[in-house]
Amino acid sequence: MDSKHNVLSGYRVLDCSIAMAGPFAAQRLGDLGADVVKVEPVTGEWQRHVSAGGAGGNRINVSFLSLNRNKRSLAVDLKSADGKAALLELVKTADVFLQNYRPGVAKRLGVDYETLSAINPKLVYCSISGYGETGPYKDRPGQDLLLQGMSGAMLSAGRADEPPTPAGQYLVDAVTAYTAFEGVLAALLHRERTGEGQLVQVNMLDAITTLQMQELSVFTVAGKPQVRSAEPHAHVYIRAPYGAFATADGFLILAFPSLRLLGELIGEPSFLTMNDEVDSWAQRDEIFAKTRARLTTKTTAAWLDLFRAHDIWAGPVYGYDELLKDPQIAENGTFVTYDHPTEGRVTTPGFPIKFSKTPSSVARGAPLAGEHSRQVLADAGYSPTDIDRLIASGAVAES
Repeated sequence: MDSKHNVLSGYRVLDCSIAMAGPFAAQRLGDLGADVVKVEPVTGEWQRHVSAGGAGGNRINVSFLSLNRNKRSLAVDLKSADGKAALLELVKTADVFLQNYRPGVAKRLGVDYETLSAINPKLVYCSISGYGETGPYKDRPGQDLLLQGMSGAMLSAGRADEPPTPAGQYLVDAVTAYTAFEGVLAALLHRERTGEGQLVQVNMLDAITTLQMQELSVFTVAGKPQVRSAEPHAHVYIRAPYGAFATADGFLILAFPSLRLLGELIGEPSFLTMNDEVDSWAQRDEIFAKTRARLTTKTTAAWLDLFRAHDIWAGPVYGYDELLKDPQIAENGTFVTYDHPTEGRVTTPGFPIKFSKTPSSVARGAPLAGEHSRQVLADAGYSPTDIDRLIASGAVAES
């Protein structure tokens, strides 16, 4: 699908963010057709030089590749007068400016909201921080695992006498990215109605805290404390049995079945007289332990066939290999495959929202640092001579 038919075609985004949350949010906008210009240092954005999982590439590591498709790269030195002037020229025709600098850095660079909105009052300016831009934690590092620990979520699962287990994904970064994406879209809708731009502020601490709407309300409204059990129950606010269990040949997930029915199916007579709404809380450890012992007697496939036949909520525990081979993933078109000029054939997760009239698409893979510097500056009105001068001076770089 040509990008001109995407839902955000015609919008320009200046992405001055680094690492994951900001670039992921900007990539979402690019997936919907926005012209995303990645404004990065002449040496390239930080993520180009730090590879998650040690996964390198030919010229672009997998971390950067995965978070920067559908973007053009302008490599520019914002500490130089010419480099900063080039960015301010781009701001005049931009719709969105996105950054996740440490609090105070944008102002020192002269790219804070007050400065840029004076140049372009219609600008939607999205600022992402770790803990908020004021307050006692504003200068702390906004790193995913640190925020997971602070969020309270780790103490909603697992054994009482064991350290908490972090999420198996960069959860806070991803949730923050989606929160920023949502905020930008809402601000653009407001602008369509009023012509007015605005400042959108998102922070990682609020994003992961508000994600726990139900759990925290159980605590604040009902006064139910987080009490982890001796057994590795999957969530303190869900009745037993609830968690991952070993089988004869692997693992499965079991989610709060009727105790009487479960007892019949797994051969546990003590469950037959238990009350779901009383005993499944009061005897959580006993129920978990007995379920665990019974489930080791058959294979995962055998248990899943039995449970599904009786409408008990159960499912497999996948690794990534099984996930990619799942027929529902294929049916949904969850992953996209495209050819990258330096990295070859690339398969990555796609865009999760489907539009009947304006579907998302991959127009380009992640760019090399400065790959589009000439093109972007020409779009802003710079002449070829001026562009040559900027590159020769080091204010701008090209690949």
